[in-house]
Amino acid sequence: MEQFIDPQGQKVKLVLGKEERFTEEAGHVLVLPRFQQQWVLTEHRDRGYEFPGGKVENGETTKDAAIREVWEETGAHIGTIVYIGQYQVEGQSGTSFCKDIFAGIVTDMEEKDCYKETKGPLLLKELPAALKEDPRFSFIMKDEVVPKATAYAIGQGILS
Repeated sequence: MEQFIDPQGQKVKLVLGKEERFTEEAGHVLVLPRFQQQWVLTEHRDRGYEFPGGKVENGETTKDAAIREVWEETGAHIGTIVYIGQYQVEGQSGTSFCKDIFAGIVTDMEEKDCYKETKGPLLLKELPAALKEDPRFSFIMKDEVVPKATAYAIGQGILS
């Protein structure tokens, strides 16, 4: 397990791999999708560029939520999806939440009329080296979760 403080001053705990979880029922998901050697991100209307993700709905598994969120926010169809870890954020007010992290391979993408709260997909060959300083990207992308999770997924051969 790794621990760090995110840019908002919140304590974050991260585990990668299947051996350890903070909870069996995470309420949120984060997905790291790839399509034709490119990262699939979305442009959130308020926060900027980020990986797809969101809340798990009633009766839904986190895997189902991950597949749904990618579709809703990007129009991408996931062919392969793999659980790679979980992180917990402890807010300064004492509240906390957990997100399951998935890596996914996109088989195809469709243009949609509505992408929910986003402006649709954004394909990038590489994430910027100075991601934390890039104002186009959401705060969600600016802590240690994204670089560590993407490196783990690539290192494990889940994504290329």
